[in-house]
Amino acid sequence: MAGQVTLSDVAREAGVSLATASRALNGSANRTVGADLRERVLEAASRLRYSPDGVAQAMARGRTTALGLVVPDIADPACAALASGVVAAAEDAGLSVTLTSTRHEPGREAALVALLERQRARAVVLAGGRQADPAGEQAVRAAVDSFRAVGGAVASVGRATFGVPTVVVGDREGASDLVTALHGRGYRRFAVLAGPQTHTLAADRSAGAVAALAALGCPPPVVVRGAFSRDGGYEGMRQVVEDRADVQVVLAVSDVMAAGALAAARDAGLSVPGDLAVAGYGDVGLLRDAMPGLTTVRLPLADIGALAVRLALEPPAAGEPETVRVTGQVVLRGSTPGV
Repeated sequence: MAGQVTLSDVAREAGVSLATASRALNGSANRTVGADLRERVLEAASRLRYSPDGVAQAMARGRTTALGLVVPDIADPACAALASGVVAAAEDAGLSVTLTSTRHEPGREAALVALLERQRARAVVLAGGRQADPAGEQAVRAAVDSFRAVGGAVASVGRATFGVPTVVVGDREGASDLVTALHGRGYRRFAVLAGPQTHTLAADRSAGAVAALAALGCPPPVVVRGAFSRDGGYEGMRQVVEDRADVQVVLAVSDVMAAGALAAARDAGLSVPGDLAVAGYGDVGLLRDAMPGLTTVRLPLADIGALAVRLALEPPAAGEPETVRVTGQVVLRGSTPGV
C-alpha cells in the first residue's frame, strides 16, 4: 500500500542512491539533481504510489510551505477579516497558513515566533494589536531577528518597530476623520470607549479622537477605559449611562466594542440614535446589517492581510524595510443621524 512504501523502496526501484532519491523528491538547499535522474525517480515514485513525508521535505529544503499568522484574538471579527486576506494571498503563493493567537497576553508574541521558527515556517505575519510593553517589544524583536537569521521572512501590521516590512494603519488619522465628520453633523459632547491604555491600537484611535475634539474646540470627552472586547464596550457604555453628563455621541474604538455599547444602551432602555448616538471603528461584516446601521471607519482588512503577505515574501530590498501606509474611510450611517 502507498503508506507503506518508503523512500528506500523508491531509490531501489529507480536504481539510484537514497540521497539522490531524496534530493529529486524533496529538493535540497545545497545540491540539485539532473533532469533525467529526477524524471526516473518521479516515475518510480508514481509506480510505487509513494507519498512523500512533509517533515522530511522540510528538513531537506530548510523551510516548510507554512506561513505563520499571529493575531491578538482569533474570535475578533477584525482579525478574521484580516486572516481571510492572508490565507488567500498565501494560497496564491503555494503556502498554507498556521493561525496563532496571543490572546492579548504580553510575552506570547515572542514565544509564538520562536515556535514558528522551530517548526521551520517559511514566513510570519505579525498582525498588530500588541501591548505597549518595551520589554515585550524587545523580546519580539529578538525573536524576529532570530527567525530571519535562519532564512525566515517576516512582515508586520501595525507600528514599524521590528525592522521588517510593515503595513502601517493610520488609526489616529482615521479616528480624527471620524470625529470631524460627526462634528459636521452637529455633535459636540462625546464619550470615548477607549479600550486599555496599554493596547497600542486602541491607544492610537482614542488619542486621535481626543486630539481632534480639542482642535475643533469641543469640550473634553468622557474617556472610559476597559477591555478591548464586546464586554468592555458593554461595561463602558453602562458607565456612560450611569454618569451621562449630557453626552450626545459615544465613540467606541472598535466595532466589537460598539456592539457591546449598543447592547448596554438597549438594556438601559435607551434608543440609539434617539437618546444617544453610537459610532465604532473597523466596519467588520458582523455589524453591517445592524439596525440602525453603525457609523464607523472602514478598514480594508482583507487587503491589508494580503499586502502583508506580499511584503513578507518579496526579496528584501537594500536599505530600510518597506513601509506601506493604509488609511481608513469614514462611513456615516443611521446610528449618528446628527443633531
